[in-house]
Amino acid sequence: MAELKRAITVMRRGVFAGILALTSAVALLVTLTVITIRTFGRRDMGGINFLGLIVICVLAAAGVFLVAYFSSVEVRDEDDSKVEKSVADLRLDLELAEEQRVLAAAYVARPAHERRYSYRDVIPAEVGRLRAEGRRYRRWHNGLQWLLILSSAAIPAVAALYDPPQPGKGILIGLGASVSVITSVMGYYKFRERSFNLQQTADSIEKHLTALDLTIPPYGDTDEKQNLARFAEAVESLRDEQRKREQQLDQPHQGQQEVT
Repeated sequence: MAELKRAITVMRRGVFAGILALTSAVALLVTLTVITIRTFGRRDMGGINFLGLIVICVLAAAGVFLVAYFSSVEVRDEDDSKVEKSVADLRLDLELAEEQRVLAAAYVARPAHERRYSYRDVIPAEVGRLRAEGRRYRRWHNGLQWLLILSSAAIPAVAALYDPPQPGKGILIGLGASVSVITSVMGYYKFRERSFNLQQTADSIEKHLTALDLTIPPYGDTDEKQNLARFAEAVESLRDEQRKREQQLDQPHQGQQEVT
């Protein structure tokens, strides 16, 4: 299942990169065409168009190659033979593997305390996942914040540099639009709040894990089974609170109170 998930992720990223390259090629072509038409007879765009055409060809070729290369992947079948499969085929295989895992787990009935031991062993990986996701959201927030700062600072600089406004009017419009878009994206996705919530949940779970390993309150009981039961209950409570906070961030402002 891990190999299938990794293959699906790689293929999706490869196809996305190819589509992005093709989209960039089309956008560059349209931009050069519009600029050439508007400056026709006033400026020689031959050299720029030639370089732009080379870039467009490179982007288009790279996009076509990436989409074609990552549209299918060679994997080993059950009989150890190599077959070409698409993302849809891999997703179907992943669903079948998940069903087989559930069926296999149904035939292996383990006592509750053994399942809690297994649960405790996977918690460090869960803490690592929460921290990694929190760092990713923090990087997004910091990157967008720097773009917002630089764009806001560039607006008065461009306004002072171009007096009268032409030809800096287009730059000012672009910078103003960038500030509006960045502000809207940060307000919609709330990267900072998501990062804070994930980091807080990871710290709380790690605190309980350390207390369980050191047998200190609230896990000072000599009965290890009771400690594991309390630990599982506390961690699930923290994870439930994290899910509620995520749902609250996804809700419109007027509907946030209903989630809580």
